[in-house]
Amino acid sequence: MKRLLYAAAIAAVLGLGAAAFWHGGTAAAPASTFVLLDGSRQTTADLRGKVTLVNFWATSCTTCVAEMPEIVATYDKYKDRGFETLAVAMSYDPPSYVVNFTETRKLPFKVAIDNTGAVAKAWGDVQLTPSTFIVNKRGEIVKSFVGAPDFAALHKLIERLLAEA
Repeated sequence: MKRLLYAAAIAAVLGLGAAAFWHGGTAAAPASTFVLLDGSRQTTADLRGKVTLVNFWATSCTTCVAEMPEIVATYDKYKDRGFETLAVAMSYDPPSYVVNFTETRKLPFKVAIDNTGAVAKAWGDVQLTPSTFIVNKRGEIVKSFVGAPDFAALHKLIERLLAEA
């Protein structure tokens, strides 16, 4: 019962309904379409079968800029084992800034621009950056962070999730 109340409280903070959140302590990642910088689209369903880090960020966010090398290192460390990273730029971030940041920092993972704010809204009305979600192979959010995560703990979580069938 305590776990259910805790899950409902987290769901309320994330802006999710308790029923949507409660599924053994995980929440299904919201159905979303990400528009990537190259104009292609990727959906939440496309991420199934991979462990995915979804990071909401902005070029004007100093913590986001500071954590990006760690996110790149995390991606590089696990990409060959079924790990994906998707960086979602906030709607207020000028697209030209996002493109410039992505190119000058040579970000090796997928970058999307949330022009309308619909993706951030779907993922619990994300307003604070950085906000990071870890999605398991079944498409369930298993952990979320507001602010920079503890990357050592994050790596342990990723390794555990990659080992799951």
